[in-house]
Amino acid sequence: MDKYLSIEAVGMTFGASPILVGIDLAVRKGEFVTLIGHSGCGKSTLLNLVAGLLKPTAGTVLLAGKHVDGPGPDRGVVFQNHSLLPWLTCFGNVYLAVERVFKDDLKKRTHAALELVGLSHAEHKYPHQISGGMKQRVGIARALAIEPKVLLLDEPFGALDALTRATLQDELMRIVAQTGATVLMVTHDVDEAVLLSDRVVMMTNGPAARIGEILQVPLERPRERLALAHDSRFMDLRAGVLEFLYKKQAHKVTLKVA
Repeated sequence: MDKYLSIEAVGMTFGASPILVGIDLAVRKGEFVTLIGHSGCGKSTLLNLVAGLLKPTAGTVLLAGKHVDGPGPDRGVVFQNHSLLPWLTCFGNVYLAVERVFKDDLKKRTHAALELVGLSHAEHKYPHQISGGMKQRVGIARALAIEPKVLLLDEPFGALDALTRATLQDELMRIVAQTGATVLMVTHDVDEAVLLSDRVVMMTNGPAARIGEILQVPLERPRERLALAHDSRFMDLRAGVLEFLYKKQAHKVTLKVA
C-alpha cells in the first residue's frame, strides 16, 4: 500500500490513562477513510494527533514521508464547530488562511475556494448572516484553500439537521472527486461512514482503544444516495458496521442497587 499518511504504532496517554494503544493505519493518496466508534474511543484524539495538535506518547505519524510534529499547512482541519471569526466575512475568513500560506494570487485562491463550495454569492456576508450549513461550507473552503496534503474532518456535519447534513455529504463527495483530496474523517453516523468512505476504520471501546476492524467499501463512484438506499451491498456494509458497534463492541451498563 502507498503509505501517503502513515500512523505507526501510535499510543496516547493522558496522565495515567491510556487512550490509544498500538494504532497502525496507512492511508493512500486520494483515499477517503472514516474513523467510527463509541464515544470515548479516541477518534478525535487520533485525528488531533494527525493534525499535530497533540503529540503521541508512543509511535509516530508521517505524511508524505515527513514526521508530523506540530500543526502545518499540509493538513487542513474542519471541526464540528465551524470556528469562523465573526468580525470577518466569508471571504475574509478564507483569505486569512490563504495569506498565511501563499504569497501570490491570494484573492484568486480565495475566490476559487468559495466557488468550489458554492458560496461565491455569499462571500461578503458575515457568519451571523448565513445558515449553519453555509458556515460549514466556509470552514471546508478555508481548509481546502491552503491546498493541504490531507483534509481532516472531525464530525463536520454533526450539529446540522438531517437534510442539511445530507446535502453537505453530497457536496463533500463532489468536492473530493473534483480535487482528488485525501481525507481522514471522524463520524458517529454509520450511513455517513459507508456512503462517503473507501474504508471504514472501526475502533474498539476506550480506554486503551485500538483499531478493531477495517471495512473495505467497494462501491463505485460517483455514489448516489437514493440508489444506494436500495442497494443490497450498501445494506450489507452498513450491517457490518452496526454489528461491530452494537454487538462486538456493545457498551456494558452496570446498574447500582441501593
